Amino acid sequence: MKNNVIFSINGPVIKVKDTKTFSMLEMVFVGHKKLMGEVIEISSSFTTIQVYERTVNLKPGEPVLSTKEAISVTLGPGIINNIFDGIERPLRSIAQSSGAFMPIGSDVESLDIDKEWEVTLKINKGDYLTFGEIYALVPETRIIEHRLMVPKGIEGKVMSVVPNGKYKLHDVIATVKDDNDVIHNLTLCQRWPIKTPRPVANRIQTTLPLITGQRVIDTFFPITKGGTAAIPGGFGSGKTMMQHQIAKWCDADIIIYVGCGERGNEITHALGEFSSLIDPKTNDLLIERTVLIANTSNMPVAAREASIYTGITVAEYFRDMGYHVAVIADSTSRWAEALREISGRLEEMPAEEGFPPYLSTRLSQFYERAGYIETTNGQTGSITIIGAVSPQGADFSEPVTQNTKRFVHCFWALDKQLAYMRHYPAINWLQSYTEYIPDLVKWYNRNVDINFLENRQKFISLLAEEDKLMEIVKLIGSDLLPDHQKLIIETGRLIRTGFLQQDAFHVEDTFVPLLKQNRMMEAILYLHQKSFDILQNGVAFRMITNTNIFSDLSKMRYEVKNDELELFDEYFKKIDTVLAGIR
Repeated sequence: MKNNVIFSINGPVIKVKDTKTFSMLEMVFVGHKKLMGEVIEISSSFTTIQVYERTVNLKPGEPVLSTKEAISVTLGPGIINNIFDGIERPLRSIAQSSGAFMPIGSDVESLDIDKEWEVTLKINKGDYLTFGEIYALVPETRIIEHRLMVPKGIEGKVMSVVPNGKYKLHDVIATVKDDNDVIHNLTLCQRWPIKTPRPVANRIQTTLPLITGQRVIDTFFPITKGGTAAIPGGFGSGKTMMQHQIAKWCDADIIIYVGCGERGNEITHALGEFSSLIDPKTNDLLIERTVLIANTSNMPVAAREASIYTGITVAEYFRDMGYHVAVIADSTSRWAEALREISGRLEEMPAEEGFPPYLSTRLSQFYERAGYIETTNGQTGSITIIGAVSPQGADFSEPVTQNTKRFVHCFWALDKQLAYMRHYPAINWLQSYTEYIPDLVKWYNRNVDINFLENRQKFISLLAEEDKLMEIVKLIGSDLLPDHQKLIIETGRLIRTGFLQQDAFHVEDTFVPLLKQNRMMEAILYLHQKSFDILQNGVAFRMITNTNIFSDLSKMRYEVKNDELELFDEYFKKIDTVLAGIR
């Protein structure tokens, strides 16, 4: 229609006057260069559109074209081991054709349509298919088997099936006739709107932990598969590096890393690491089971908002195949800032600190797409969401952090002071919490040790006591404390430096299995109890510290290899021998 032209431009927000062509949340193409946009507001006079690309050189009077579909992503083989921007444009392909800087209106297929994939059909002529059923298998990488599922809206009898072999993304490999005698084609890909969650058959109570190999997480503040966690922290507290460590070592099948509004050098570092790091689970490259969505701080602000939805939609697609997926979002604060900027240009009434009043709703819509589920094809899969939060000035009372706490069950609060002391991961054990312990009791008792959670609670109690005593030490010094309180302080120091602190660059300390974590706790608690016993017999505490037994025990995280846990017996014997010698 002639009326469907740009009336006004305000950054990424444009308006079209006097039109009834568009529908809410519809994808449109804006201007002569066909910039991708989305309808976000409709009134009797104006239709408002947010554009996901830079609007430089866009002019009033240029056409706006309707597509009659929502913002969607292409789902099919080629997603894994790929790098996309916030609206699923492949950055590698664009770099090959246009160089290092992305041109406006890049019209590039999301997935490689010319590559041939080895396809194994799992259906026969005459079968009846419904939504979500697996009809073919494609080895996408050496690690990930891509399971092609029937798209939504297709249900019926299989009329034709091609033989197994190599096919391209849009090749028809089967046809289905529905109850209205309409023929539908099944290819190697499908489209899905990013703001519409994929349906599931049933949500399951999650009782399996997501093992990360990081002691402070796995022991103190564990997260389940299908759970949600937030990593809040100020600048320089180690959010990004902690997320990288989780992505490298967690036992999820697939990693979706969303760099949302972060600095370009951090995204580049992540791309380089994931592309070169050997995956400990498979001995292949980590990128072979990773999807990277890069939306840096200098990219269009509206696309920053879309990147979160793109990442979670891709995660849901692989979850429905039966995989356990971890979504690493870095950071949701930058995403919230994009919401605030768009809201300001729409002249909406601001809420706290200028954020829109629907901030909490958008956060809940994102985090509630996590979960452990039974798929419509009878399999089980999960999405675990771990989102970084970047409060200005490390102020955890700001709106994004406070609203995030309402929707996550793990809160890993990073402490800037710990980071300055080179204590990594810099998770503050007094401010952090997890709500998943009751769900994991049976798993820990069955797979680790029946005393594991009891040991954990003793550690937490000792650290809480140490924190109280340190307040007294600041006032009067440690010399005036009774010996049993000096022991608590020394044990707390050992827990902090010998257990909670972890070296990401040490081959034995970068990832620690739960069985070793439990044995480390047992050794420290054994030393504490034995020391307390001889203090009761009148031995001075300085005589214990003079043996350097506490310092020796802090080295066990390096000296005991992950597959040589029997060496802990030597530490128990050493504790008995050393303490017996000073009685």
